[in-house]
Amino acid sequence: MVPDAPDDLDAPCALHELRTLLARHARPDLRTAIEDVLIFRADEPYPPAPATYGRVMAVVAQGRKRFALGDRVYDYHAGQYLVASVDLPVTSHFTEASPQRPGLGVGLNLDPAAVADVLLQAAPGDLPDVRVDAPPGLAVSTAPAALLDAVVRLVRLLDEPQHIAVLAPLVKREIIWRLIAGEQGAMIRQFGRPDSSLSHVARAVRWIRDHYAQRFRVEEVAQQAGMSVSAFHRNFLAVTAMSPIQFQKQIRLQHARLQLAANPNDIAGISRRVGYDSPSQFSREYRRQFGCPPSQDATRLRWSGSTIGVGSGCSGRA
Repeated sequence: MVPDAPDDLDAPCALHELRTLLARHARPDLRTAIEDVLIFRADEPYPPAPATYGRVMAVVAQGRKRFALGDRVYDYHAGQYLVASVDLPVTSHFTEASPQRPGLGVGLNLDPAAVADVLLQAAPGDLPDVRVDAPPGLAVSTAPAALLDAVVRLVRLLDEPQHIAVLAPLVKREIIWRLIAGEQGAMIRQFGRPDSSLSHVARAVRWIRDHYAQRFRVEEVAQQAGMSVSAFHRNFLAVTAMSPIQFQKQIRLQHARLQLAANPNDIAGISRRVGYDSPSQFSREYRRQFGCPPSQDATRLRWSGSTIGVGSGCSGRA
């Protein structure tokens, strides 16, 4: 059985305090009084739901969570952290949660400009050279005690709101440095540098997300990213676990499901708006992604009050 916390002797105390803080400050909208800090809670293991993860670091304090990105599946539990480097279409859910022991976690959105500023303060030789190829877009590691301590101190400020404006930026900076110097530092360093392979892929990802309903030639997107076609294919697959066309399909289906929640009777119109010429192809790919055809999912969404990912019915692939 996987332990519920890292082996470090200091970690259980930090996790215990973090669980207490997160349970006290969790809100339905996930937001907190600290900018870019989110708290998530689940009282039961809901079915997988589509989501978009941008540049973020997230620590699980209690329970277990699963993400699926393309064909890759990531499981992480209390005492571990996940880092995401670009806006990625994933399915995610807590696999272990209950009212007595809810799934609890905290996320920090990472600003590339803030990462770049911290990198500028590093002395030559403090960090290894950045790898040439882009790292995977998602990674999971065990959180060292120093990182957990910084996260606890950041969340603890929610009990002292008068100190947030001064102290929160300092603790966030420490967390960024701990990440840069940690096991997933190569990923963090790359998205803090505009000339890195990861930053080139991130530009392509943004373009595809902004133009998801349009047809495109991979050669054109590679040119916009400033990479050769072969390098673009290799690095895009490394980051997203998908080809550019597969990535576009994931974005189209996520947008389609969001639109179905608001307009469950307009399946044909939605399929056209997200870029499908063939309704049968749309239905087939939708079912493969979400577990049931759009007509059935639309009915479920209508009865569940358009709450995507909650309740019975369709489920994602994770």
